Amino acid sequence: MSGYEIRPALEAESGQIRGLIDLVGINPMGLDWRRFIVAVESGRVVACGQVKPHGADIRELASIAVHPEYRGRRLARSVIETLLGRHPRPLYLMCMSHNGAMYEKFGFRRLPTGQMPRYFARVKNLFDVSKVFRRVEGDLLVMKLE
Repeated sequence: MSGYEIRPALEAESGQIRGLIDLVGINPMGLDWRRFIVAVESGRVVACGQVKPHGADIRELASIAVHPEYRGRRLARSVIETLLGRHPRPLYLMCMSHNGAMYEKFGFRRLPTGQMPRYFARVKNLFDVSKVFRRVEGDLLVMKLE
């Protein structure tokens, strides 16, 4: 992974982070550059991720994104490992079902609806209802790392 720097984001990179999130098409809500870890090459943010708080004890691994030109270089893994090393457990995440196996490699486990914190259960319910009106492949998973 030579040539890349994995580090906390700088305020000046907030626009690049938002642009990367938009490019890969993931949830743009709750982006705060101060929570992000970024992978940077030659001043360009090529991967990112954050941990978002949801109340006092609930934290979500979120906004994991890698620029399409930089995929396959273990950048997502490096960003995730850095974030996991900086945050206490438990950590939650939401992802599409096709990504579940990737997060299981980090120790995350799928949660049944009855074990989800209320915030995640509500989001999952809204997603499930909206699938009736949208053509979405796969299910939304809520996962937890103890």
